[in-house]
This record gives sequence, structure tokens and C-alpha cells, in this order.
Amino acid sequence: MADDPYQVLGVARDATAEQIRRAYRRLAKQYHPDLNPGDKAAEERFKAVSGANEILSDTERRARYDRGEIDASGQERPPPQGAYSGPPPGWRGFAEGREGTRYAHAGAGAASFDEEDLSGLFGQMFGARREGGEMRMRGRDELYALEVAFLDAVQGATRRLTLPDGRTLDVRIPPGSEDGQTLRLRGQGGPGRNGGPAGDALIEIHAAPHPHFRREGNDIHLDLPVTLKEVVLGSKVPVPTPGGTVNLNIPPGSDTGRQLRLRGRGVPAHGGQPAGNLYVTLRVQVGAPDPALEAFLRDWTPEHPADPRREMEGAA
Repeated sequence: MADDPYQVLGVARDATAEQIRRAYRRLAKQYHPDLNPGDKAAEERFKAVSGANEILSDTERRARYDRGEIDASGQERPPPQGAYSGPPPGWRGFAEGREGTRYAHAGAGAASFDEEDLSGLFGQMFGARREGGEMRMRGRDELYALEVAFLDAVQGATRRLTLPDGRTLDVRIPPGSEDGQTLRLRGQGGPGRNGGPAGDALIEIHAAPHPHFRREGNDIHLDLPVTLKEVVLGSKVPVPTPGGTVNLNIPPGSDTGRQLRLRGRGVPAHGGQPAGNLYVTLRVQVGAPDPALEAFLRDWTPEHPADPRREMEGAA
């Protein structure tokens, strides 16, 4: 039986949804099989963390677990012993019918339960149904990992996932998806038993890093190389954004490290959240000075000299 999901994620029973999300993302990254190749213990730990998150990240399933209706693996629990006082002495079993509760006497000549009776009994206890004398059971949910490009997670995309059994799933990645987020595809998990419904496929998204962009919430950050002339005199330069290239105005007299904001050019609006911003940090690249610049600097005396290392005095 699976361990208590609260203990697996290391959160309190009254933890908020945000606390659960943060705990899951931290542990999922720590134990992910891609980061621990060949480590069976880490793989099992990752499965346990993912299973716990599946229960606690779903408000309805978490409430059912807290009430004791399902166990830590998400399976239905039978009613606790003593919850039903039982029929009168000499009788056994019950089933709900159109005319209310019906009983079958256990004495001589009494009839035992029929299939309808058993179907009602087990349906109440396990959330299953009998069909043709066999118990119908829902299939297990199955977890898969899908690595996507950074911009696919930001902008949204559809990517194909090939499953171990050869099936393929076209996974729609919503705009604004985060690294470690889990998508649920209904009915694409393990097959049901005896005609029961299939489980769900849980697709965990892993966004690959981008060579230039980095994400913080719904905001995107970018270090932009600029020339000395562009920051001293000011200029308009092209800047890549997740939605395409735009022009950025660099004010005259800017310096390396200055941060400029492009409003609404970060993660697109999604799920009721507004679009994020793109923050551009200027990084001056001098390059190889030409003779004219070298000559100018040799003869140049600034009107207001500045010491760029003044704040470092006494640090040693």
C-alpha cells in the first residue's frame, strides 16, 4: 500500500495548494529518473512523489482521501468495520432496489443473493460493477514524462508522445505551462478490468532550458549584448521575445546592468492570468577597440570622473 501522501511530500495536512505544488516540484526534480540514471531507489521515490501529488493536487481526490473514502494509491476503500450495524438476527446481506433495502434470510430454505444483489453490494463498497458475473474495475492511472522546448511550454503547442506499448498520444500543452506541471488525459491510461473504464494518462511536462531566456513566474528575463556606442548615444535595437522580435529603445547614457521592461512580452495571458513582462538587462560588449577609439580614449579626460570600484574599497 502506498505511503501517506502528506508524509511523502513532507507537508502538513492543512498545507495550501501552493505549498503542495512547491514541495512536489522540489522532490520531482530531485528524484527524476533523467537526473538519476540507473538509480532504482530514486525512480521508486519519484513514482511515490508523483502518486502523492496526484492525490493532493486534485481538490476532490484530496477531500476524499481525508475522509477515508480512497487510500493513498487512489483506490476505493470499503466502509469501516462497524459502520453498518447489519440486518436482524438470522438474516444476511443487503442490496438497494427500487423498493428499498432487501434482505435474504440465512435459515433453512432461504434463497442466497442473486447477481443484482451482489452488484449493488460491491458497487457501494468498491465503486465497481458486476457484468456477466465478473467485477468491472477501472484501470490504473499511468505516469509519463514529456520533455518540451522552453518556448513550447511558454507559448503552448501540441506534441506527440510515444508510449511503451507503441501507442501515440497527441498532447496539447497549454500556454503558460510550467516545468513539472502534470496534464491529465482522460481514458488514456491502463485498461480497465472486465470491461471497466480505462485509467488516465498523467503527462508530466519538463521544459528544457533556453540558451537566452529564463523564466520567473510569468515574467521572462533576457541578457542583451549591446555596444558602447548604443548605450552612450542611445539607439533602437532588435530584441527577441517569446512572441517574435521587437524593437527596444535604449535611452542615451545607459550602462551595463541597466534593466528595461517590455510590458506584456513575457508569458502570454492564460487561465485568467495576465500576460507577463520581458525584462531586458543590458550587457555592454566592447569588443576589439579600433585605432580611432584607442586614440580617443588616450586623449579623453571625463568631465565627471567616476570610480566603478568605489564600493569595493575595504572588501579585501
